[in-house]
Parts: sequence; structure tokens; C-alpha cells
Amino acid sequence: MLVDFEQLPDTSRIWIYQCNRSFTEDELSSIRSYLDDFLTQWTAHGSNLHAGYTIKYKRFIVIGLNQNLNKATGCSIDASVRFIQQLEQEFEVDLMDKMNVSYKQGEYVAYKPLKDFRQMAKDRAVSANTIVFNNLVATKAEFEENWEVPAKESWHGRFLN
Repeated sequence: MLVDFEQLPDTSRIWIYQCNRSFTEDELSSIRSYLDDFLTQWTAHGSNLHAGYTIKYKRFIVIGLNQNLNKATGCSIDASVRFIQQLEQEFEVDLMDKMNVSYKQGEYVAYKPLKDFRQMAKDRAVSANTIVFNNLVATKAEFEENWEVPAKESWHGRFLN
């Protein structure tokens, strides 16, 4: 069952899918429609899942699930992965590769392979204060507090020494 992302409790589980490029306005409109349809029908063993989404910076799809009501199962998680893979194919983007880093350069969101980000840290092209996106956060509360943080406050900080 589709619910407003803002109405999900702070304990809700989240999944973050970062895109290797910004979506266009037309793509965002289509993606929102697909997300509405998918989350409206998303179930676990026949029970509705109370889930919502938000899209940040035209490149991060964040799906939240209120697990206080019904938990995701292996089959429901597999269904969500297949859904994301369909988006990847339709829009010719990469949403599942976790070995890439997104960070801010002013108001611009940059996207680099982890090895390039590591080299940038060695070259001091990024610093401890560079804002990074920690896509490993697991709950809505963590997303709101620890997703967009200085590199020194995230797992990215290990590359800065």
C-alpha cells in the first residue's frame, strides 16, 4: 500500500538506489508513476506492505517500508530488486552498483567509481568536509540524520587519511 514517505515512522527500513546520472523531468514523471503502481501492489505473503518513496536531487530513489506493520520477505525484496532492474533497463541507467560514490561539488552532485573517489582523496581533490551520500543508512531516521554528511562522518572517511 502506497503511503506518503513523510508519514512513514522513523524506524522504517529504507533502500537507496543512486543513479549514475540525473533523471530528466519526463523520466522523473514516469518513474513516479511506476513507483506509485509498484508500491500500491507490493506485498509480502499476500499482506500489503506500507511503503513510500522520495526522489532526491533527481538521482536518488529512496524506498521506505514501515516494518512495524508487515516486514519485507525474501520474495518481496526480490520483487523490489526486479522492479529497480526494470527501471535500469527502461531508462538505460545504473541504479544497483554500490561501488560508486556520490558527493557534492557545490550544489552539483558528482558520481564517481569508488577507485576514482579514493584517488581524489589521495590527491586532496575531496576533503573530510566534502559532503557525501551515505547510501548504507538503513532506517528513515538514519536517512534524515546521516545520509548527507561530511565524508569524515561516513564510511568514506577511511579514504581521507
